[in-house]
Amino acid sequence: MTERLPSPQLLLRVHALRDRALAADSLNALAFSMANDAYALLQYHQALVFAQQGDQPELLCVSGLAKPAEDSPYLVWLQRASRWLAQQLEGDEPQWLARSAVTPPDDISDGWAEWWPAGLWCVPVQGRDGQRLGLVLFLLDAPPAEPLTEVLGGLWKTWGYCWQSLAGVRRRRPWQQGRRKLLAALALVLLVLLIPVRQTVLAPAEIVSQEAQIISSPIDGVIRQMHVRPNQAVEQGALLFTLDETTLRNRAEVLSKGVAVADAELLAARQRAFDNPQGQGELTLLSGRAQQSRAELAAVQAQLARTQVHAPEGGIAVYSDPNDWLGKPVSTGERILLVADPAQPAMRIQLAVADAIALEPGAEVTLFLTAYPLQPLHGRVLETSYQAHPSDEGVTSYRLLASIDGDAATARLGLHGTAKLYGKRVLLGYYLLRRPLAAVRAWTGW
Repeated sequence: MTERLPSPQLLLRVHALRDRALAADSLNALAFSMANDAYALLQYHQALVFAQQGDQPELLCVSGLAKPAEDSPYLVWLQRASRWLAQQLEGDEPQWLARSAVTPPDDISDGWAEWWPAGLWCVPVQGRDGQRLGLVLFLLDAPPAEPLTEVLGGLWKTWGYCWQSLAGVRRRRPWQQGRRKLLAALALVLLVLLIPVRQTVLAPAEIVSQEAQIISSPIDGVIRQMHVRPNQAVEQGALLFTLDETTLRNRAEVLSKGVAVADAELLAARQRAFDNPQGQGELTLLSGRAQQSRAELAAVQAQLARTQVHAPEGGIAVYSDPNDWLGKPVSTGERILLVADPAQPAMRIQLAVADAIALEPGAEVTLFLTAYPLQPLHGRVLETSYQAHPSDEGVTSYRLLASIDGDAATARLGLHGTAKLYGKRVLLGYYLLRRPLAAVRAWTGW
């Protein structure tokens, strides 16, 4: 009778396992304790804890792993094996399942031979109402001793009690304990979304002049020299740049010789016409050739005069770098530089199509220059483009021109910054969800 009593050390270990189960504050913590803390008593190869979810058991914990990888070959096979294993278990008592006593399908049998030992000790976890909550599998080489299984019967009941308690708290917590707080938070969010706010949008901007003359190449040629520096003040009539004259001068010299030859031929024909009346027809032909030569010479001389480009009015020369133009071939009408009036600055804004909002005529604009972030400039929209075009950065944008009101001491031509455009008042919910709603409509077409 005395030999069948369990040892005090065994009872203390089982008592410690029950205390750890009762101290678990979540179902995952309980599953971790069930899979790892019983190793000192059973000496198993591995322990697996499953939750009963209908016909498909759900793996909660694997002994020795904090978080198993769901895409590993072992866990993929384990999903199939758990379904088959749940069909083999009957009753509510722990059951020893030996490999030699069952005939699993081929795919289950191959995986058992590779990953599992000779047998499984299957322990169902029952609730107070007898409903199966989960299943614990201990992978062993032999079934545990009978005295040990009798002592562990109380531990299985403790696990079931804790499992049912923790699962019930997890279901009730969001709706029963925090329902009022959730509803209050939703009502507060709805009220905040109904607050009217001013619709605004940010866009890159640059300081330009409202009065700027585009200086382009008057003829085809090669730029020989730039006579003004970038951002240099120029007066009306100042020489801006010159084109190479070598080709035109050579052509003018050849044409001038041709004019002299045509005049000489015409003079000789006139002298012969006094003695030969038939030379009157030749006189008309030579006279036309002489006039054609003079016209060609006059055209080349006019082009020579246009190789020197002057400023049509005073202002600031706006372009990048003289070295970019020296020796560069240009065609007629190609833009070389701007002559801008610094006394009439304005904002040129590139508003991306994705950020465009409804702007009223004369909408307010605030410009924050990168060079003077603490001195914003204020103005109003003067004109907008109806068609969007790619900007220098490749973004399809609308081009807007806005005035600069008040003190424009910091509005130097060429400065860049960020412009803030103000639209009409809208609800905060519309302000925040405008772009997501536009994206949804673009995707769904609704």
